[in-house]
Amino acid sequence: MNRSSVLRRRALILAGAMLIGVGFTAQAHAEEAPGDEGDAGLGAIVVTAQKKETNLQKTPISISVLGSDDLKARSVVSLKDLADGAVPSLRIAPFASRNSALTVGIRGIVPFDANQPSRDSGVGIYIDGVYLGRSQGLGTALLDVERIEVLKGPQGTLFGRNSTGGALSIVSKKPSGEFHLTQTMGVMNYDGYKVETHLDLPSFANFSVKLDALVTKRGGTLDNPMAGEEDYNQLDQRGMHGAILWEPSSSFSAQYDFDTSYDASTPYYMQVLAKNPLLPFADMVDVGTGRAKTADVGVPEQKSIGKTHGHALHMDWQVADGINLRSITSYRELSQSQYDNGGAHQGAFAPFAKFARYSLAGLDQNQFSQEVQLVGSTSRIDFVAGAYYYHEKGEDWAWAPYTMQWGATASAAPTRLPTLEAGQVSPYPDRASDAKADSFALYGQATWTPAILNDAFHLTGGARYTHDKKSGDLFKVNGVDTPYAFDISNSRVDPTVTAAFDASDDIHVYAKWGTAYRAGGANSRSITYRSYDPEEVETAEIGFKGEFFDKHVRLNLAAYKTIYKDQQIDFNAVLSAVPGGPTRTTIETVNATGNGTIKGIEADLTIMPVEGLTLTASYAYTKGDLDQAANPFKNNALENVFLVYTPKNAFSGAIDYSLPLNWATLRAHVDANGGDGYHAQSNDPLLTDSSFLVNGRLSLADIALKGDAKLQVSAWSRNLFNEQHTFFQTGTAQSLMLGIYNEPRTYGLEATVRF
Repeated sequence: MNRSSVLRRRALILAGAMLIGVGFTAQAHAEEAPGDEGDAGLGAIVVTAQKKETNLQKTPISISVLGSDDLKARSVVSLKDLADGAVPSLRIAPFASRNSALTVGIRGIVPFDANQPSRDSGVGIYIDGVYLGRSQGLGTALLDVERIEVLKGPQGTLFGRNSTGGALSIVSKKPSGEFHLTQTMGVMNYDGYKVETHLDLPSFANFSVKLDALVTKRGGTLDNPMAGEEDYNQLDQRGMHGAILWEPSSSFSAQYDFDTSYDASTPYYMQVLAKNPLLPFADMVDVGTGRAKTADVGVPEQKSIGKTHGHALHMDWQVADGINLRSITSYRELSQSQYDNGGAHQGAFAPFAKFARYSLAGLDQNQFSQEVQLVGSTSRIDFVAGAYYYHEKGEDWAWAPYTMQWGATASAAPTRLPTLEAGQVSPYPDRASDAKADSFALYGQATWTPAILNDAFHLTGGARYTHDKKSGDLFKVNGVDTPYAFDISNSRVDPTVTAAFDASDDIHVYAKWGTAYRAGGANSRSITYRSYDPEEVETAEIGFKGEFFDKHVRLNLAAYKTIYKDQQIDFNAVLSAVPGGPTRTTIETVNATGNGTIKGIEADLTIMPVEGLTLTASYAYTKGDLDQAANPFKNNALENVFLVYTPKNAFSGAIDYSLPLNWATLRAHVDANGGDGYHAQSNDPLLTDSSFLVNGRLSLADIALKGDAKLQVSAWSRNLFNEQHTFFQTGTAQSLMLGIYNEPRTYGLEATVRF
C-alpha cells in the first residue's frame, strides 16, 4: 500500500471516529471567554491579529488559536512540540538534525535555512508584540503563555517584513494584581523531569508583579556508543520571566518584562536508510528498518548551548475616548553554539579515511526595536497607524573538522582523531561573517462601515512603507582572510484590501488581497557572500466564518492563491574563494527569474454536542507549483524547486472531555495529527514518510486541599502509539540515503498545586 493510500485510510478512520463521538483535532480550542449570560455554547475567542482585541469570528483573517489549556493538554513545552502538526498550515521542524534552531513556515512558505545573521525567515515570530529576528532561540521553553495566534497568509501591512507566509504571535499572561501561586512538578521517561512555578503577587501602590520559572530536562532518546560522550536528542531547558505592571490611572499603564533562558540540546541522529551494495561501506554502517535505539558508530558529541535574554517596555495611554497611543520598546540578546555530529557515517569506506564531520558553529546576535501605535475607533471607522524601527547586529562562524578515522579494512574498528584544536585537523574557521540590519516602517490600516445594509458591510484598506538597509562582511574562508562584503538597501510599499460582510450575527464572509516580502541579504554559507534581493508574495483569499445551533458548532473555511515572485533559491556550486585558488562546494543564493503559485484550502471545525465535550478538527490542502529555476553555476541548467516541510494534505483533530465528580473534575484529552510525506530540501525530489501521531492526557483536577489550594494530577503521553516516520530525508538509494526519524513515545506524570 502506498503512502497516499495509507493516509486516505487513516483519514477515513479519523472521520468515522468523529462520527461516533471520538474526535481528533487540528486546531485546538483556545481559552474561551464566557459567552452571553445563559449561553452554554462555544464562547468567544479574543485575538489581537489587528493590533487590538477582536473576536476571532469577526476578524477577516484565517487564524488558528492555541490557548493555554490547549498547550497544556498537548504537553507543549516549546514551539518544537508543535512540529507534530497541531495546526495543519503551520510547519515547524528543527534545521536538519539540530534542535538548536527551528524552521518555521505557514502555507508552504518555509525557508529551509535562516540560520545566518544576514538571512531572514518567511514567518514573523512575535512574543508580546516583539519580533524575534533569528531562528536560533525559538526552541526555548515557553513561560506561562495565554495563547498562540497563527496568522495565515501574508501580514505585510500590520506586521511587515519577513511575514510572507504569515505570523506567529505568542501572547503571555499579564500580572493579575491578585495572589496566585501555581507549582507543577513532573517526571517522564528518558530520565526526564519538569519543575514549573508561576507566582502572581497582590497589587501594591498601583504595581502588580508576576514571576515565572521553568526547568525541564530529558535524557537522550538514542544512545551514542562512544564512552563519555553525549547521547542524541537530549534537552535541558531553563527559563525565568518577570513582569511589573504599573497602572497609576484608568487611562495609562506601563509594563516592564525581563526574560532569560538557557537551552542545551544534542542533535537528532541521522540514520542510513539505504546504501548501494556495490559501493564500499564499513561493516558497522547499518541500514535501519525503523527508528534506531543506538547509533551504529560512536562519535564525539556535546551539547549545543543557547542563551537568550530580553527586556521589553509596553506603554498604553488612552489619549481620548476610543483612541489609544501605545509604545513597545525592546532589546534582546542571543548566543548559540552548535555541536552537530548527527550524520557521522556519510560517505563510502576507504582505508584510513577520515569521517564524521563535526559541524561546529556559533552565533551572537542583539537587536533593538521600537514601535509606536495609534489605535482607535469612531462611529464608522476603526483604525490603526504606527511607526516601527528595528536594528540588528550579528556574527557567526563555522568549522567542520573530521573526528574519526576508519581502519585498514571495512571490518576494523574506527579510531578517534586527536583533540580538536584550531588548525590541527583542518583550517579554522571554515567561514566567519558579520552583518547588521536597519529597518524603518510607517503603516496604517482603517476599516470603514458605511451606513448601508444595517451596518453589515465593512471595507478595510491599508499600506506599509518600509526601508531596509543591510550590510555585512565575510572575513574568513578556509582560515584565510577574505575581503567579501555586501551592502544593500530597499524601499517598498505593501498594501492590503479586505471586504467583509456579516450575513447574520453568526455568519461572516470576507475577501482579502495583500502583499508581503522577505528581506534580501547574503548567505554566509557562500564563499563569495554575494547579495540577493527581496522575495515577494501576493495573495488573494476568501473566507467563511460561521456558528450554528446556538453556538454549539463553529466552522471556519478559507481558500487562497499565492503568487511567489523573485524566490530566494539555494544552489550548490563549485567555486574558488580566491582567484586561482582551490575550489570547494558552496551554497549560493540567488533570486529565481520565474514565478510560482501556491494554492490552498483550510477548514477548522469545533463542535460542542453536550456540555463538557468538545470535538475539534482541522484540515489544510497546500499545492505548490513553482517554476524551474535556472542554475547560473551550471550554465543556467533548469532545476526543480519544491516546497519544503509542507504536506499536500494535513489534518489534525482532538477530543476534550470534562466531567465534574463529587470530589474532583475528570479531564480527558486526545489529539491526532497527520499528513502526507513532503520534500525536506527544495531541490530534492525525495519525499519523507507520511505521519500519524496521537497524543493524550488524563487529569484529575480541582482536588480540594487545605484552604483554597487545589491539586491536579495528570498522566500524559506524546506519540502515544510510538509511530515512526522520517521527517527529514536526503540522498539516493543508488549511493546513500539518509533520514531522521521523529521522536519516540514519551510519557510522564505531573502534579500541580494552585493557590
